[in-house]
Amino acid sequence: MTTYRIGEAAELLGVSVDTVRRWVDSGRLTADRDDHGHRTIAGVDLAGFARSLGDDPDPGARRSSARNRLPGIITAITRDAVMAQVDIQAGPFRVVSLMSREAVDELALEVGSTAVAVIKSTTVVVERGDDK
Repeated sequence: MTTYRIGEAAELLGVSVDTVRRWVDSGRLTADRDDHGHRTIAGVDLAGFARSLGDDPDPGARRSSARNRLPGIITAITRDAVMAQVDIQAGPFRVVSLMSREAVDELALEVGSTAVAVIKSTTVVVERGDDK
């Protein structure tokens, strides 16, 4: 069975180590101790918890059929006469969107402002992680 230490769980969930510790201490997330006394979380438990986080979408979010929402900060905008490229840093992920310049202007997007990359795709490639 795959298990994760607190730091690994925090990285996978995109939160701080302290947040995961609070979830464990409050009983929201189950953890055990390994032979060295370190807290570990069973992969199945972590997956279920991560899924429950996704079941509680941002109440301020618009209704949409797209389920992949990555909040982040705009790090770059490149415009030409018709099109624009918007770079968003969403946690450890860089998301690049190509859109019309008109859309960028209407949304008043600028470097340093927050944005949510909403992704709906018919193809999703899955690669195996580094776990065993």
